Amino acid sequence: MTPAVVEELIKKAGEAASAARAPYSGFKVGAAVLSADGRIFTGCNIENASLTLSVCAEKVALLKAISEGALGLKAIVVTSRNGQQCFPCGGCRQLLFEFAPEIKVILPARNSVKTYTIRELLPEPFVKE
Repeated sequence: MTPAVVEELIKKAGEAASAARAPYSGFKVGAAVLSADGRIFTGCNIENASLTLSVCAEKVALLKAISEGALGLKAIVVTSRNGQQCFPCGGCRQLLFEFAPEIKVILPARNSVKTYTIRELLPEPFVKE
């Protein structure tokens, strides 16, 4: 993946964070997923008064990609509006592993960009077997 593609994903994730609905936490998150065919799918977090009904940005982006038939998901950027690294929660890590076990997770911050494999972030996933 080229630096230009990474920059485009970071840009799209930042734009998605602008649409976040976070009236309770004030913590706006955006995500952008890259499919093998070059399409980018974005998502933002959406909070609900019943907190268990809230949805993470990376889950929104991942499910949009899957629902549009995207296969071979290559990378996901997760970014917050506060400029700090924003790691996916455990549930999102499990979803990413199940649907994209080779995906790269790119986490930008104010002065750095770090990349992880999903296996680094979720070393003992639940598996079907």
